[in-house]
Parts: sequence; structure tokens; C-alpha cells
Amino acid sequence: MSQLILLESADKRPDQGVVEIGFGHKLNKTMLMSPPSKAIVYEQHGSPDSVTRLVNLPPVEVKENDVCVKMIAAPINPSDINGIEGVYPVRPPVPAVGGYEGVGEVYSVGSNVNALSPGDWVIPSPPSSGMWQTFVVKEESVWHKIDKSCPMEYAATITINPLTALRMLEDFVALDSAGDSVVQNGATSIVGQCVIQLAKLRGISTINIIRDRAGSDEARESLKALGADQVFLESQLNVKNVKSLLGGLPEPALGFNCVGGNAASLVLKLLRCAPNISVFVHFHLTSRCAEGKVKECREMIDYLLGLARDGKLKYETELVPFDEFPVALNKALGKAGRQPKQVITF
Repeated sequence: MSQLILLESADKRPDQGVVEIGFGHKLNKTMLMSPPSKAIVYEQHGSPDSVTRLVNLPPVEVKENDVCVKMIAAPINPSDINGIEGVYPVRPPVPAVGGYEGVGEVYSVGSNVNALSPGDWVIPSPPSSGMWQTFVVKEESVWHKIDKSCPMEYAATITINPLTALRMLEDFVALDSAGDSVVQNGATSIVGQCVIQLAKLRGISTINIIRDRAGSDEARESLKALGADQVFLESQLNVKNVKSLLGGLPEPALGFNCVGGNAASLVLKLLRCAPNISVFVHFHLTSRCAEGKVKECREMIDYLLGLARDGKLKYETELVPFDEFPVALNKALGKAGRQPKQVITF
């Protein structure tokens, strides 16, 4: 098992002839090495704003099947936060570098790598830990080459939320574009916004539930602009005959829950008599992409990137320089109210 070795000073650099790692271990200078890297690391689980810190990492050997990637951008997702807190089902052993998705440019490749070349843009697919650092070394199989024409912020964020939305629409029920609908809570999330747009492209109606809170009128109009057919506050659905509020829309054949509690019961009330309800989480997505479906997932990613490039899939992001990570983290933690998706640029 590889070990994460931390350097505390940016002045610690390999000398020209050999690379020193840990307690005097030396690597022959003929080995291909990555540049030193700066990374957001956590050495124990806990609140991300307390346990994460910026450290300097020594060069890493780029083995024959490895690819060294210079990261361009990586988001801060809820799954990243939950992983650091230690409550997420999929998490690396500590100490660990944060981040599960992002986009980077190939910097160097091992001797057995043929499908990727320096300058290519790549993303980890399935998502892979350790993306919050300037240089990442992983096996070639981890990386998926993408078209550089897609905007950076979408390339960095396509692998988890948009792909989850697409898989939810395709994996559970055969939806009929001639008259089916879906219902979801948490509709203002990135996944929720993607569900609305992807369903619209397929001729499927969406019924969307949002929380009662300040800014809900603006949120409703924003979702309508994306193509939402109906947007309800949770309080509007606390009526006896809730399905009468659907108007001319068909009763939904599929429901998505990301909130739980009363919001989940509202989704169930709106479903047809034989309900199908999915809890959408990154864990499900990781399992789907790991079960012999990597090629299928990557084809879906290319499709989604094409939509984003053509302006048919949109969501708000905020680009933040890497040295301002604490500011972005506070926003991602909700300390500054509702914020766009925080995307770190390297």
C-alpha cells in the first residue's frame, strides 16, 4: 500500500541526482518522477475546516503504467466533505488528500502508456480520491481523455453530479417521453438541476420540491428557466389530495429523494400507486461505474460534456484560486449562505 509522506516546507526539493523520500530512502535518478505537489490533506476525520491543511508533497515515482496529471480544476462536493468527516461509505485511509473529481492535463506518462500523451485533458472515471493537489499520479486506467473544447468548470464537475442525474433517469424505470414524469426533492441541488434539464431533453416532465426558506421565489423562477414543469414548496404539498396540484401533468413514474424526512414522504405521496423511489448518492454511482460499466459511464460523460459545451446543460459554479481554498471551503460548508458550486483552480 502506498504511503502519503508530507513535507512541511516548500523549500524541500529533490536534488539533481537523486530523490530523497522519508528517512533516507533514495531512488535512482533514471526513474521518472512527478514534480513536487501542493495538496489539501487531512490526517484524521473531523470538520473539514479544522482537519484540512495545505502541505507540500515530495515527488512520486511515475511507474510504467502510470500517468502524471497536472490538475487544472477540482470542485468541493458534499461527498468530499462527508469523506473528510468520516461519514461517507467510500473513503480512503488517512492521511489522505481530499477531492474525488476534477480535470487535469497529462504532464508525463509511464513507458507502457500508449493511449494518453502529455497535453491531453483527462478526468478520473470512476471518481478517484486525491484530486485536491497540483500533481496527481495514478494508473492509466483511472483517467478518461476528454475533448478540450468543453469549458473547464464543467469538465471538472461532470463526473459526479451530472452523471448521477443521467443514471437515475436511465437505470430504474423505462420512462416514456410521450407522457411520463418524475418527481424530486432537493431540486435546487446540482443533481436536481441536471435532472430537470436532462428530462426536458427527453420530453419527460419534472415535478420539483424545494424547501420553504428565504429566496424560494427566486429559486422557483430559476428552476422554471431550466425547464421545470412544476415547482412546489414543501408547505404547498401538505394537503389531503396532493395529486390534484399536478394539473394536467401525469402522476410521476419515478421519484428521487436526497433529503429524507418529510420531504421524502412528499415524493412518495405524488408517485403512482406502484412507486419507484431512488435515493441518489455518489456511492450508487461509484458502484454502477465499477461493476463492468466503466465504458458505459465514460460514454455518458462524453455525452454530458457535449451538452455542456453546446449550452444545453447548465449550472452555476464559482472558480476560486487554490491558495484561497479556505474561503471556498467555508462557502461549500454553507457558512456564507447558499453559494454556487465551488471549483478550485490550480
